[in-house]
Amino acid sequence: MAKAGDKTKAKQSLVYVISGDDPSLVNAEYTKIIDQLVPPDQRDAGLLVVDADKAVIAEILDDLRTLPFFTKRKIVALRNADKFISAKNEEDEENEQTKQDSYNAPASSSNREILERYFDNPCPTGILIMTVSTWPSNTRLAKKLPSIGTLVEVKTPKGEELTRRLIDYARDAHSKGLDNRTAELLIELAGDNLTRLYTEIDKLATYAGNEKAITTAHVESLIGRNREFDAFEVIESCLQRKTGPAIERLRKMFAEDKSAEYTTIGAFAFHIRRMFTAKKLLLEGHSQYDVAGKLRIWNNKESLFAQLKRLSLKQIGDQIQRLAETDYAIKRGQAQPRIAIEQFVLQLAAL
Repeated sequence: MAKAGDKTKAKQSLVYVISGDDPSLVNAEYTKIIDQLVPPDQRDAGLLVVDADKAVIAEILDDLRTLPFFTKRKIVALRNADKFISAKNEEDEENEQTKQDSYNAPASSSNREILERYFDNPCPTGILIMTVSTWPSNTRLAKKLPSIGTLVEVKTPKGEELTRRLIDYARDAHSKGLDNRTAELLIELAGDNLTRLYTEIDKLATYAGNEKAITTAHVESLIGRNREFDAFEVIESCLQRKTGPAIERLRKMFAEDKSAEYTTIGAFAFHIRRMFTAKKLLLEGHSQYDVAGKLRIWNNKESLFAQLKRLSLKQIGDQIQRLAETDYAIKRGQAQPRIAIEQFVLQLAAL
């Protein structure tokens, strides 16, 4: 198995499998391998990219076994090959005997079984590249791969690695500074999907204009106006017993996003569950600094911790239960979404 970006086996592998659940990261590794194996001026003759949804196993193996012209290797690439690998091989009956003779496979073989046989005796002048979302290690196909090829596992970065990726991307792609706190706030507001985060940094870099760095102010101004951030502001106003601003913000959310009445409860639940966990950690003796780091609380944390001091764990837990009951009533048609959510906000502000 190779880590993403490993070049040590580029010249000897006859099969590459690139596995990962983030398409953008998988595609980046795929591009690296293609660049290593075949120069751009040889790709017309040496590289065949096949649509996995329309691929026929016999044709794939024929292409791999075809002697290359003007290149050392014939490369066949299958993108998004999960379904292809597991699909049953449904050739016309008149071709079944030919297939048996060529690939020593039963007429009813699945593509996986035929690939297993190919892995036992791969063509020395062909290279097969497949990208997949998963590659279970307990299959016969996976167990045969190391002897002839390379598995490149692409893992979605988390925690400090994700923060570092964002800082590096802002610097390399846009020549902008991005400090740890700003990167962590961006993750808190936009989620941990790397593709989306890169896109958000692209927008932030444009928004920052001639400024040398992307700041928390930029993030809060441009990206902070999302549902999660708005929900946090509503909750913060409630906990400060500012009922008017809380209802005003809530109604603005409904006006700006028609789907908000169906998704706001989820945003509220995220923040209140995090409050519950934060309160529990504080009661266990953790410092505010440690709790903020563990739960990725970077925005208005002083205000949040001040409110947590006056709320009991039971009070916060009761709000989680009330949200669940409100959600159930809405989904059962027993309550109007906007009215039910406003009632929840009013009761939260009364704590």
